[in-house]
Amino acid sequence: MSRRRVVVTGLGCVSPVGNTVADSWANVLAGTPGIDLITHFDASNLACKFAGEVKGFNIADYIPEKEARHMDRFIHLGLAAACQAVADSGLPTGAALDHEMATRIGCNIGSGIGGLPLIEHMHGELVSRGPRRISPFFVPATIINMISGHVSIKFGFKGPNIAVVTACTTGLHAIGLSARMIEYGDCDVMVAGGAEATVSALGVGGFAAARALSTRNEDPKTASRPWDKDRDGFVLGEGGGVLVLEEYEHAKARGARIYAEIVGFGMTGDAFHMTTPDVDGPRRSMAMALKNAGVNVDQVQYLNAHGTSTPLGDLNETNAIKAAFGAHAKDMVISSTKSMTGHLLGGAGGIESVFTVLALHHQKIPPTINIFNQDPECDLDYCANTARDATIDIAVKNNFGFGGTNGTLVFKRV
Repeated sequence: MSRRRVVVTGLGCVSPVGNTVADSWANVLAGTPGIDLITHFDASNLACKFAGEVKGFNIADYIPEKEARHMDRFIHLGLAAACQAVADSGLPTGAALDHEMATRIGCNIGSGIGGLPLIEHMHGELVSRGPRRISPFFVPATIINMISGHVSIKFGFKGPNIAVVTACTTGLHAIGLSARMIEYGDCDVMVAGGAEATVSALGVGGFAAARALSTRNEDPKTASRPWDKDRDGFVLGEGGGVLVLEEYEHAKARGARIYAEIVGFGMTGDAFHMTTPDVDGPRRSMAMALKNAGVNVDQVQYLNAHGTSTPLGDLNETNAIKAAFGAHAKDMVISSTKSMTGHLLGGAGGIESVFTVLALHHQKIPPTINIFNQDPECDLDYCANTARDATIDIAVKNNFGFGGTNGTLVFKRV
């Protein structure tokens, strides 16, 4: 069976740097960080007191407030990003969608952790006021596949309705696996990506206890500094990023705008350590994606990295890139938009894939900000501090996660 082509026809995101794709992209290109002191709760007793929060967001812009009360914030953010992406794609929805087409459109929007803030709140209610205070909506408000469920119901999409959960690789895996489903004929369109909202006492406190977070409380805006010698951990972020993926002929037939084509996908496991990264797994993930794409290493101009700003992770990814790309590693441009958004965990692959697609579409590479003193062991071109115009035909996107889970996508300009 010949492999069907998969293209990107819609984009949506809600992020610490903007509540729309246009605003987020403009701020990323400008190098404007969305990281500041936490306002969602009192973080004064935590080791890390800052995060990448979504600001000025109103879910009532997308769904009735009565419905929204039955959902955790991660569902709000993912659903809003999906609404943007579907609108951007121009797909018919609801009554405008015939039954046959509805069965060919699916959803795959995951989350790494899910409804942690509401779980925290409900546990507090249980302890202080007893089981009668547990909401009957508690379970469907917090479980991870509910973003896909709500999107499916809202738009009448009756195709595959699933969710991926692979820690910080969730969003990327959701996109890659959705592309595979289209390639193999399971559906013609997938709404795919990830969302996360874990800026809560348990979320921040848990990662801080693991010594994974930056503690640069005196200067939050410069705390996320991938590949800088003085990096001291990642910054937790929240938000959602969603892409509409579509079979190429299907998109052409309806006159859809095509942002880019997904030509390669790779995923591997480290079998090494639950939290410590390994070079070989990410290397194989990149090699597998490039082989799947039929792309040589010297054809890649841009790589949007996982780039979390952790001492171990950034060096490990640098070494994995060198192992996968050889001498060409020094010739291509790499950047980490986490320097501005923070780390969205399960939402990272969604929003960062949006930025990777926009880099191809607009021929502009977003910067890695806060590189003040580049680590000499991280000696590649990380597009330090300023965006660049560039000729980009092929772009690669990496994400890696706890448990040793790795994923890589290859996008092509159309």
